[in-house]
Amino acid sequence: MGTIAEQYAAIQEGAQRRIAAAGLEDKIQILVGLGTCGIAAGGRATLQALEDKLEETGIEAEVIQVGCIGMCFNEPLVDITKPGRPRVSYGSVTPERVREIVDSYLVGDDPRPDLAIATIDDESFAGIPSWNEMPFYRSQTRRVLRNCGFVDPEKIDDYIVRGGYHALAKALDGMSPEEVIEEVKASGLRGRGGAGFPTGLKWDFTYKATGDQKYVVCNFDEGDPGAFMNRSEVEGDPHRLLEGLAIAAYAIGADKGYIYVRAEYPLAIQRLRKAIAQASEAGFLGHEILGSGFSFEIVLKEGAGAFVCGEETALMRSIEGRRGMPRPRPPFPAQSGLWGKPTLLNNVGTMFNIANIIENGAAWFAQIGTEKSKGTKVFSLVGQVAHSGLVEVPFGTLLREIIFGIGGGIKDGKAFKAAQTGGPSGGCLPASQLDLPVDYETLAQAGSIVGSGGMVVVNEETCMVDIARFFLEFTQSESCGKCVPCRLGTKRMLETLERITQGRGREGDVELLLELADTVQGASMCGLGQTSPNPVLTTIRYFRDEYDAHIREGRCPAGVCKAMITYRILADKCTGCTLCARNCPADAITGKRREVHVIDPELCTRCDTCRQVCRFDAVVAE
Repeated sequence: MGTIAEQYAAIQEGAQRRIAAAGLEDKIQILVGLGTCGIAAGGRATLQALEDKLEETGIEAEVIQVGCIGMCFNEPLVDITKPGRPRVSYGSVTPERVREIVDSYLVGDDPRPDLAIATIDDESFAGIPSWNEMPFYRSQTRRVLRNCGFVDPEKIDDYIVRGGYHALAKALDGMSPEEVIEEVKASGLRGRGGAGFPTGLKWDFTYKATGDQKYVVCNFDEGDPGAFMNRSEVEGDPHRLLEGLAIAAYAIGADKGYIYVRAEYPLAIQRLRKAIAQASEAGFLGHEILGSGFSFEIVLKEGAGAFVCGEETALMRSIEGRRGMPRPRPPFPAQSGLWGKPTLLNNVGTMFNIANIIENGAAWFAQIGTEKSKGTKVFSLVGQVAHSGLVEVPFGTLLREIIFGIGGGIKDGKAFKAAQTGGPSGGCLPASQLDLPVDYETLAQAGSIVGSGGMVVVNEETCMVDIARFFLEFTQSESCGKCVPCRLGTKRMLETLERITQGRGREGDVELLLELADTVQGASMCGLGQTSPNPVLTTIRYFRDEYDAHIREGRCPAGVCKAMITYRILADKCTGCTLCARNCPADAITGKRREVHVIDPELCTRCDTCRQVCRFDAVVAE
């Protein structure tokens, strides 16, 4: 059978041989982005058009489906590599455009710099810049995302030839469980699920716990509005998650693991199932992995979509077949988790870092980041930002660099107003905080959190009181209701915010919100309740003037809260074109052609259609 190292070398050699036999290096390779973002943008139609065009022209090419490379704003993405040339990336590729690109670059020899985004290479080509010159990638450091967009997530050979599962073989061959744990400790890796607890310390607690059975559980219950980091990581590189889980299981002495995944992630589930089957067949999962005596199996558990099941004790109850509700701690899962047994529970983002640490060492991992926040962090950058997508940056990168450097600033030339970090439990940070370094401690001091990595950007036309109401409405509806502070406290806070946004705010409402927030934070059982007031507290802290305008002046400065808006048509600008009246869904606008029109405030639903369709800026919202 040979040593573990010899077995791994043989497996890798076999993967390289199979890929070489396919002759990929001598073929044109076309990579199509088919993560969820690519599919949503029309990637499947683009793929079909590509295959049809290749058949029509008789061009031989290897078409490879890959996950998200990060540029969600440019999907569908199609990249072409000709033998001996760099990989050229094309964005927003419709079926019509893919046929044009094939004719120009594959039938002819014109790479079409006017259509190309960049070369996914260190050097430019034919006037096309390298991706390292793109503002979107220039400040990024791709460690967790190193394979996303580069490997076919449904082919284990692609992962193995890029060094996949070598870290597992290394751990099994020459490292004791204690040494693996010490390496993770020394790296400074902190949990990427939100709390930021030292990963190695959690592993050590579970390793030292007594029990005849131990479990490893991966939290893949990503439910934050605007968050898709874990989904994209798994869709693009599922084997990296399995490898991290296997190393963790070896370290703590577990032989069974669970991945708790949202049922709303069908593509990720499909690719995980395939990856588990492939890894088992290759000998990286199952009985006596690589002849080491260590056995480990992984079970997928689909969650029903309850946000509270992102909390570790509620998640474990759900796996056990019970209602997902948090329980008091201690005992902590490391001592008493699944079915009362010692259980290690980590987030997808945490597990994606493990193979890198074992492969390259703790010092390599800790060389970037800050003193207390080591390594990189993946964020989903969304909202009213020009370039939305998947971003991986070293901890300590300025918020301004992420939003304006990588994200390209605010859409349509609007002004930046706030960034909400950390999901619905995070805080809203204003322009005065743009030069904050993004790390656990600094964001906490500013009233927000890193969280799992969602980052929602809003512009000047956003009402921050309404934003607070929106996020609190989400957490209130997702409360399991087990503890009174969360169940009733968030309800009373939401009712107060609703009154304010409906023009019925009263003096003392802000003070009431602060008092309720203090109680909910201090007395709630789990993290959902403890952090749910953050959007309210930060909007009061940084945007108090907007609360005062709503309550004292009966005015929404952003013109968002409908109950406070009155629409009026300016007589000196109205031409009587009737366009507003014809588009009004409530028939609230009257007037004859070429005469000044009038809006009936009693019938008006404040849908804003009239203002949007008016070509003469005659409709104003006051």
